[in-house]
Amino acid sequence: MKSKLKVLVYLKKNQTKKDELCPVMGRIQVGKTISQFSLKLKADAKLWDTKAGRMIGKSSLAQKTNREINRVNLIIHARYKELLAVNSTVDAHELKNATQGIASSQDTVLEYFRQMKETIAQRVGVDYSEAALGQYLWSFNALENFIQKKLKLSDIPFKSLTYSFVEEYYQYLRVDRKLSIGTSGIYLIYFRKVVISAVNQGILFRDPFHGFEAERAEVVHKSLTKEELDKFISVEPSVKQQKRTKDLFLFACFTGISYIDMKNLKYDDIQTAEDGSQWIISKRQKTKVKYRVRLLDIPLSIIEKYRGQRTDGKVFTVPQKMTVHSGLNAMAKKCGITKKIGIHVSRHTFASLITLSEGVPIETVSQMLGHEHITTTQRYAELSLDKISEDMKSLSNRIANKFTFISNF
Repeated sequence: MKSKLKVLVYLKKNQTKKDELCPVMGRIQVGKTISQFSLKLKADAKLWDTKAGRMIGKSSLAQKTNREINRVNLIIHARYKELLAVNSTVDAHELKNATQGIASSQDTVLEYFRQMKETIAQRVGVDYSEAALGQYLWSFNALENFIQKKLKLSDIPFKSLTYSFVEEYYQYLRVDRKLSIGTSGIYLIYFRKVVISAVNQGILFRDPFHGFEAERAEVVHKSLTKEELDKFISVEPSVKQQKRTKDLFLFACFTGISYIDMKNLKYDDIQTAEDGSQWIISKRQKTKVKYRVRLLDIPLSIIEKYRGQRTDGKVFTVPQKMTVHSGLNAMAKKCGITKKIGIHVSRHTFASLITLSEGVPIETVSQMLGHEHITTTQRYAELSLDKISEDMKSLSNRIANKFTFISNF
C-alpha cells in the first residue's frame, strides 16, 4: 500500500524581516518520512491564511506568491506520481530532491554528460569525427543552460529525470530558445544517448523518454536546378577563397562526394579502369560503406587544377564548413539564386540532377553515394519536371494505339 502524500506550506515567523515579510517554507510528508524546504519566497504574515497555506487578497505580492506556491505544489504531486511509477515506495527526501533537482551523488546528469563528451573527445579520429563531437558539445551546452539558467540549479540527479522533465526541456528549446524542430530534435537525440548510457549502467531503471515524441519537420532536400547550376558554373568569384569553394562545390555536384570524404580524398583513392576511365573508389567515413563513382570531365579538370599543391597525398585543401557555406551563399546571391546553399546541396544535386534525371538507375546512384539503404537515396533524389515530362512523353508514345476508350454517350 502506497504512503499518502501531504504538502504543507507555512511561514517561518521567527525570521521576520524589516519589511515585515516572512520566508515561505514547505514540508513534504510521505508516510512517516518528512522533508522541509524553502520556496525562496516571502509573504506578509498579516495576510497569511494558515489553513490554506496561501496569502489573502488580490495584491500583486499575494498573486505572485500564491501563483508560485501553486506551481511548486503541482510539481511535487507530478514528481510523486512519476516516482511511484518507478519505485514501489517513495521517501519524502527523495521526492524533494526530484522536485528541486538537488544532486547529492556523482550520478548527476550534467557531470555524467560532461564525462561522456570528454571520453568522445579522446576518441576523435578513431571512431568519432570532429563533427560528432561538436554535436555532443552543442547538446551539452543547451542542456546545461536549461538546468542552470532556466531551472536555477547547478545539476540534477538522474533519479529526478522524468517524462515531465523531457517535455519541459523540449518546450524550453522550442519556445525560450526559439530553435527549429530539426535542431531541437538533434539536441534531444544526443541527450537521450546520455540517458540510454545511464540506463545501461544501471544508474536509471526507466527511460524518461518512453512515450515522448518530438515534432517532426517535413524534410525538404535542396537540389539545384539545371538553370541554377549553369549560373553557378558561370559565376566569377572575386575572392580567392570563394574560387576554391566554387571548385569544391562543383566537384561534389559531379561526384556526389560528401564534405568530410572530399576533405579526406587522396590520390590513392583515384584508380584507372581498363578502358582508361578514372574512378574514386573508397569508403565513406560516416558509414564505412564502400562507394565508387566515375570521374567526369569537370571533376577531372578540378583535380588537375589543384594537383601538386599538397605534399601529404590528399587532393584538396578544404576550408572549414562555415567558411564554405558563407562563400557559397555569397556566390549564390551574386548570380541570382535565392535559396540558401550548403555544401550538402551538391550531394543532392548529384543524386537528382546529374544522375537520376539523366536516367541513371536509383540502385546505381545509391552505390555511388555510398548509402547503406536505398530508402536513403530515395529521400535524396528528386526528379525535375523536365524529366517527368520526358518520361511521360516516352510512355505516351509506347502505349499509343494499345488501348481504346469506348464512350457510352
